[in-house]
Amino acid sequence: MTETGRIKAVILAGGLGSRLSEETTVRPKPMVEIGGRPLLWHILKIYAHYGVHDFVICLGYRGYMIKEYFANYFLHNSDVTFDLSNNQVEVHQRNAEPWRVTLIDTGERTQTGGRLKRVAAYLSDGPFCFTYGDGLADINIESLLTFHRKQKRLATVTAVEPPGRFGALDVDGQLVTRFVEKPHGHGSWINGGFFVLERSAIDYIPGDDTVWEREPLESLAREGQLAAFFHTGFWQPMDTLRDRMHLEQLWGTGHAPWNVWA
Repeated sequence: MTETGRIKAVILAGGLGSRLSEETTVRPKPMVEIGGRPLLWHILKIYAHYGVHDFVICLGYRGYMIKEYFANYFLHNSDVTFDLSNNQVEVHQRNAEPWRVTLIDTGERTQTGGRLKRVAAYLSDGPFCFTYGDGLADINIESLLTFHRKQKRLATVTAVEPPGRFGALDVDGQLVTRFVEKPHGHGSWINGGFFVLERSAIDYIPGDDTVWEREPLESLAREGQLAAFFHTGFWQPMDTLRDRMHLEQLWGTGHAPWNVWA
């Protein structure tokens, strides 16, 4: 087994996704489909492409739907015959993945840090990956892991430039001198998820009410234990219906940037 193959990836999949209420009133956000597949499937495919096949998924809001999806994964992805008279199922074509998926109910109201702390018992010693269940990127997970090991810090966050949402104006007095449609990032860097953490980073989380992005990350940064892996490629969260439509359009081109496994 390769070094990457020993790594687990923890995925946050328990939030309400209130800004995408058009979809999330009936399903958890990671189960919203892009190209006929749940967003969660796309995220797992990214990790699996780099040899990470062992996943721990933090469930919350409507978590039973994620359990049912994986329980019926063969039915979703294979050709089958149902012989009702004999109560038998014949699978003709098996399209399975080499994944091990552990689904843990971390509570409906638990915060992001609390969810991670609740699954600590399912993690081994050494580094593990950790990310959100609503963001896609063409990030090289192997390079990210290599970077983390070289830094010898407790945590690494992937720093990304946010995608532009509005056109920008350069103004001189009352005249517009330049117009840029949806500029990328404006030179700022934000938390893009796709963390690599040492197990002891979980000690920075007091309990269920802890927001990972606040006290834990702030403390790690203050102590010089938070490294930044700069990713300048594609990164897109799915926060709104507009984001979902954008991702769907990209997938429809047949050249979706995050489809590293194609």
